[in-house]
Amino acid sequence: MASIDKRPGGGYRARWREFPGGPQKTRHFHRKKDAERFLDVIRGDLARGNYIDPDGGRILFKDYAEEWRSAQVHRRGTAVATESYLRLHAYPRLGNRPIGQIRRSEIQAWVKDRSEVLAPGSVELVYRWVATIFKAAVGDRLIASTPCVRIALPKRPPREIRPLPVEAIDALAAAMPPRYRALIVFAAGTGVRQGECFGVTVDRIDFLRKQVRIDQQVTHAVGGVPEFGPLKTQASYRTIPLPQVVTDALAAHLAEFGEGPERLVFTNARGGPLRRSPFNEAWHKAAEVAGLPAGTTFHDLRHFYASLLIAHGCSVKAVQSRLGHQSAVETLDTYSHLWPDSDDETRDAVDLVLGRSEAG
Repeated sequence: MASIDKRPGGGYRARWREFPGGPQKTRHFHRKKDAERFLDVIRGDLARGNYIDPDGGRILFKDYAEEWRSAQVHRRGTAVATESYLRLHAYPRLGNRPIGQIRRSEIQAWVKDRSEVLAPGSVELVYRWVATIFKAAVGDRLIASTPCVRIALPKRPPREIRPLPVEAIDALAAAMPPRYRALIVFAAGTGVRQGECFGVTVDRIDFLRKQVRIDQQVTHAVGGVPEFGPLKTQASYRTIPLPQVVTDALAAHLAEFGEGPERLVFTNARGGPLRRSPFNEAWHKAAEVAGLPAGTTFHDLRHFYASLLIAHGCSVKAVQSRLGHQSAVETLDTYSHLWPDSDDETRDAVDLVLGRSEAG
């Protein structure tokens, strides 16, 4: 699979194939000895499985990233976000650079630059995509190693969840257009994510058993027809018990507004699928009227639901299950400060044991 031939104009051409039947690759040398040494290295790397395409590192980062992106099995929302973040934040600085020439220090400098304009979470997100692309290039044997090693990312400032009070939820529901009031009650009473709420259909609600099955979300809508997609994680697929106040709100909502396309429960003013941007406009107006703190989002209804479960003695495992978290660690990382303080129980336990010891 490798040979050397003398060129008519002088010099020597080394030829080889990565595998039988594969495309022929070449490299030119002035001296035959240099060509032989080069092919010895190529043969050894191929035999050991360490072969790296000598020309692979010349491909531009953007060209390889676009090839990588087109091959990914992403949900529509993830695909759109990936394209946007790479185009806006990675390609301007890294896109026209040969992928094999980008150094670790350049990646660190790029991360620092992005930290000036993006929140820490967004910097981490776009960095993870860039790091994944470099890892894929290593797997494709275009480069020997990735420059994304020991990169210091900006730290997220600690944020302690402060759930909205019940009065704020009532005020928000009252300030929303009538068509959306049951949606507020549903989200606050089940902790369901926004996209999951938009994807609830009548057949997912069991009014007799008072429960709702969450197994899809609306990812797109064309011509008033919703497109359903998978949930965030496997743990997101769950059945949630419905409190009476939620079942009553849903029944009244369906009686007044009816079902939407594909039997959607919650619809827009024209009876079509809900989309985030138009709905969020109505949300922000209602939040302002209700006097909610600046920056309050739909996700705060999820925090409200979690706080109710914790306040009424639900275990970490129960809260994890209802919210669809992948692990109890995720639940604790977010809500541990809401569980009742156990300082008194700790003191009593120690006094009970050590007190007996000293008395003996």
